[in-house]
Amino acid sequence: MRRLSRRQALSLVRELDAFPKVSDSYVETSASGGTVSLIAFGAMALLAIFEFFVYRDTWMKYEYEVDKDFSSTLQTYICVSCMHVMSVIADIGADILDLAETMITSSGLQYEPVIFELTAQQRLWQRTLILIQNRLREEHALQEVLYKSLLKGGPTALPPREDASIEPFNACRVNGHVYVNKVAGNLHITVGKPIHHPQGHAHIAAFVSHKTYNFSHRMDHLSFGEEIPGIINPLDGTEKITFNNNQMFQYFITVVPTRLNTYKISADTHQFSVTERERAINHAAGSHGVSGIFVKYDTCALMVTVSEQHMPLWQFLVRLCGIIGGIFSTTGVSVHLFVAMCSSLKGMLHGLVGFCFDLIGCRLKLGVYRPREVSLYHTTPLLADDVPQE
Repeated sequence: MRRLSRRQALSLVRELDAFPKVSDSYVETSASGGTVSLIAFGAMALLAIFEFFVYRDTWMKYEYEVDKDFSSTLQTYICVSCMHVMSVIADIGADILDLAETMITSSGLQYEPVIFELTAQQRLWQRTLILIQNRLREEHALQEVLYKSLLKGGPTALPPREDASIEPFNACRVNGHVYVNKVAGNLHITVGKPIHHPQGHAHIAAFVSHKTYNFSHRMDHLSFGEEIPGIINPLDGTEKITFNNNQMFQYFITVVPTRLNTYKISADTHQFSVTERERAINHAAGSHGVSGIFVKYDTCALMVTVSEQHMPLWQFLVRLCGIIGGIFSTTGVSVHLFVAMCSSLKGMLHGLVGFCFDLIGCRLKLGVYRPREVSLYHTTPLLADDVPQE
């Protein structure tokens, strides 16, 4: 086979080019055309930069499926500060009773005396947390920002007191974690230590006067499943104040299993929604019940899988080519339409101006011009050369 030189190969490729080429001498350049070209190139660059930012960004994809895991247990974290004036920690009891009549004792929970009032730093933490909670209820898209910033956000736990206060302890903090079954259950925080008997369970509170306790409380933290830094739960920072000693606080919670898969973390956690209710206990008025804090929870049969998605490279290149080609085509069509429209308007304007001048100057005989009157009977004298010879 005969080898071709580099120059011959390039000439052969040029001959194979089927696209028609126009010589530069046949291209008409103008200032308006250059301006349109600059605008088009600027729009291409701007949209390409925006598209690059979209390519770098990620979004969350939500998928739903039936939760097939029924045998595992949920690790529940609890941190509740209860105002318990003029009483001792021994009078407070917390336990969990689920639908299967399984009583989970509070062996994993700790009771410690604390001061219910917050310091300035702790109050700032609570207000910030409540503000974030309100924004999350209004703008649901902010939850995706929290998912992306996991392990990077600040701690959501209540900061410790920065000063050694000499004020007396007036509250009891119940904190710790317990493992619960994935069935409906009820968390009790009320007066008296819980005991279990064949007929159910009860709290021994016969020797405690109802005038000595108050169930004003603050939910510092309540979560289900694996603890992940950066996640804000619906009840974190919630505070309830009452001046009635016999007050019942109820929280109805629906727990949704959630599998989280991002580029930074992969974990099995649980989201939940909550409905709050409170009422005063007055047996004389027919409002029966037990004073305390009751958290009734139930698990959802559906599991949510939250995955972080990213635009593939080929899709980014296709969108970029579409932007460049679309601007080229749109600019060319727009310029041709604009030139044709200007030519049409120019012809119409020229004809309209000519018609107006003809109407004013000729038809109506207005202006400086006056036509001279010519006599039709004027005879021109004959010259000598025009006289006929006899």
